[in-house]
Amino acid sequence: MARRADEEYDYLFKIVLIGDSGVGKSNLLSRFTRNEFCLESKSTIGVEFATRTLKVEGRTIKSQIWDTAGQERYRAITSAYYRGALGALLVYDVTKPISFENVSRWLKELRDHADSNIVIMLIGNKTDLKHLRAVATEDAQSYAEREGLSFIETSALEATNVEKAFQMNLSEIYRIISKKSLSSGNPAPANIKEGKTLVVGAEEINTKKACCSAS
Repeated sequence: MARRADEEYDYLFKIVLIGDSGVGKSNLLSRFTRNEFCLESKSTIGVEFATRTLKVEGRTIKSQIWDTAGQERYRAITSAYYRGALGALLVYDVTKPISFENVSRWLKELRDHADSNIVIMLIGNKTDLKHLRAVATEDAQSYAEREGLSFIETSALEATNVEKAFQMNLSEIYRIISKKSLSSGNPAPANIKEGKTLVVGAEEINTKKACCSAS
C-alpha cells in the first residue's frame, strides 16, 4: 500500500537514546519530536518510540527514535534495541557526576551490541540547572575527544541545542551513507532507503505516545 504524501521520505534512520535513568532522555525525545516538555515525566518503562521527518541536505529524512529505560532491570532488551541503529545519543545529567561516570559503561554496551559504524554523540543535559552543575564541560569534551565522539550540551527544558544535537547526528549519518553509496556505486542499503517499517510484536514502532495525558 502506498504511503500517504505526508509520510514520504528518502531515508529512514534509527537513532537510540541511552544513558542512566533520570538524565532526561524522554524529555529530549519529546522536545525534538513534539516540542513538548513534561516536568512530571515518569521513568520510561521498557521502550518508547517517536518519529520526526526533516530535511538534511535537501533529502527528506525520517528519524525513528527509540527511548529506553535506564534502569538495570530492563537491560534484557539490548540486542533488539540496538539492532539497525545508525545513530546513538549517549546522555548524562550535568548535575549528577555518577551519570557521567556511567557513560563509559553505556559506551561499552553500545559498542558491544550496535553496528561498528554507528554515529555516537555524547550529550550533557540539564544545562538550565546552572547552580547545580557538577560535571565540567571541559571534562566531557575531553572524554568525547578521547573516544571519538561528537559532544554537545543541551537543555530539554529550555530547548537549548536539542534540535542541533539531533540534526548533527542525522547529518553525520547521512554523510556516511552518501559516501558509502558513492564509493560502492550502489544505492543505500534497503533497510534505510525508502523506509522499511520495523515491527515490534504486532505494533509498528512509529506510533506516537502523548507526553502529558489530560487529567
